[in-house]
Amino acid sequence: MASTAAGKQRIPKVAKVKNKAPAEVQITAEQLLREAKERELELLPPPPQQKITDVEELNDYKLRKRKTFEDNIRKNRTVISNWIKYAQWEESLKEIQRARSIYERALDVDYRNVTLWLKYAEMEMKNRQVNHARNIWDRAITTLPRVNQFWYKYTYMEEMLGNVAGSRQVFERAALVLVHPDVKNWIKYARFEEKHSYFAHARKVYERAVEFFGEEHMDEHLYVAFAKFEENQKEFERVRVIYKYALDRIPKQDAQNLFKNYTIFEKKFGDRRGIEDIIVSKRRFQYEEEVKANPHNYDAWFDYLRLVESDADAESVREVYERAIANVPPIQEKRHWKRYIYLWINYALYEELEAKASARHRAVPFPCTKELLDAERTRQVYQACLELLPHKKFTFAKMWLLYAQFEIRQKNLPLARRALGTSIGKCPKNKLFKGYIELELQLREFDRCRKLYEKFLEFAPENCTSWIKFAELETILGDIDRARAIYELAIGQPRLDMPEVWISLAQFELSAGQDERLPRCRQVYEEANRAMRSCEEKEERVMLLEAWRSFEEEFGTQATKERIDKLMPEKIKKRRKLQAEDGSDAGWEEYYDYIFPEDTANQPNLKLLAMAKLWKKQQQESEAAAVDPDKDIDESQT
Repeated sequence: MASTAAGKQRIPKVAKVKNKAPAEVQITAEQLLREAKERELELLPPPPQQKITDVEELNDYKLRKRKTFEDNIRKNRTVISNWIKYAQWEESLKEIQRARSIYERALDVDYRNVTLWLKYAEMEMKNRQVNHARNIWDRAITTLPRVNQFWYKYTYMEEMLGNVAGSRQVFERAALVLVHPDVKNWIKYARFEEKHSYFAHARKVYERAVEFFGEEHMDEHLYVAFAKFEENQKEFERVRVIYKYALDRIPKQDAQNLFKNYTIFEKKFGDRRGIEDIIVSKRRFQYEEEVKANPHNYDAWFDYLRLVESDADAESVREVYERAIANVPPIQEKRHWKRYIYLWINYALYEELEAKASARHRAVPFPCTKELLDAERTRQVYQACLELLPHKKFTFAKMWLLYAQFEIRQKNLPLARRALGTSIGKCPKNKLFKGYIELELQLREFDRCRKLYEKFLEFAPENCTSWIKFAELETILGDIDRARAIYELAIGQPRLDMPEVWISLAQFELSAGQDERLPRCRQVYEEANRAMRSCEEKEERVMLLEAWRSFEEEFGTQATKERIDKLMPEKIKKRRKLQAEDGSDAGWEEYYDYIFPEDTANQPNLKLLAMAKLWKKQQQESEAAAVDPDKDIDESQT
């Protein structure tokens, strides 16, 4: 420090901090600690290795270590890990007697500690002190008889020493299989006898275990082990008896492993029929439980039927089918019958195909009579199903068609026609008409096809496909006038204002092969365009114009091409307001609309409406400017 002339000390002035703003880079305490850790500033160097050169120094080292261990024990006697470390250190110095003394002192503190007993016995076994180890195990199983590990290790030690009699004596003390009545203990006892070739003793142990547990506490693992033992002894009949005895008494849900091992055994030593019987019986039981729980679970019935069809005889299969079709849906709505109807279909197909095939493989005295019986059964199945269906509410066209196809396969055409005619009379459907017409077409009965098409069009005159198909049939038959008349009738229908019919008529005129085919085709397109101006679905009109344009591009002149181009609409995007079911606002959606030039020319009001909208917009802008004139001034200055 600086001093004055009088010898007094002068305190230097503290420099003033001119810039009190925080530093750009902030350093946190966490960062300081992290840097200290990375630089290892707090790590202490390891202690130097101590080399003991004489006995006096060794005794001094032992004294210090023992004093440290004793101090740790004195601080907390209940910490068993300190006792174990102390004993293991003495053991490392080959001071076995001192280690025993430490273990005994620890047992006085806590004799219930399992780890302490195990370490004590392991020390004796490691140092080949067999009698001491036996003494410790005896004390352990006497003090703590319910610790399984003591029994396992005691018997294992005797077994490793080759002392079979001693190991059996441990088992026979009954502390393992009676004090601990677990199946695994009985199995371990029996396997011990088996390992040392005392097979009669092993069998007696298994029999005692079965008697001990009785039928109330049966366990599949015991019977599996018993059966495998007998299998090793080549006693296959005994194995089957054991498995069947257990399967008859143990609930199915608790015997999965048992059944699996029984199946493996039969695959190894049984015949094919025995294996199949086991598998089928198990699955049959499962399906029976499912259909009992819910008789209208048709998927379960399908799985069950597939199983019995693959294994059982025809009578058993028929019995299951009859049980399945007896579960008629309780509600007469078609959606509830859609799965059920396939039970009848599969039943009929089984009677026609599978039952006949199985009859061929069997020795049948009169096979022709058998086939007739199968056909009659199939016919009865179809007829019973058709009588069951409520045709006034709904029907299944596929059932009628399958029945008709079956009769055709039986070369019984009148019955097939009668079935299809009945279906059209009771419950006419598009699918039934199409199927009937297809049948007559295959038979080349064109007059019948004409009559069916007439009935079809009377039933569904709005079905454009049926008109087109009828006209195509007449075209194929070469009757051009009839085909043209059909098209004319079709386009004359008020409910049939569709572009498909017009396009088909145009293509018909184009393919007629006459000299005036192009003018006729173009005339059809002209009439179609005029007829569809009032059509609400603009996409259909666009489809017609596109077909017309394709025709003109291939066969038309430059003038006709330009004309059709002028008729093509303009595609614009519009917005419309949506409403929810409760009438509230649901936002806006965008959609595409078409504006046809013909419609714009014929409606001069559209131009007037557009000019009115433009005038209204301009008026709104001028009103907004008049309400806030200052804003306009500010904007102009800006």
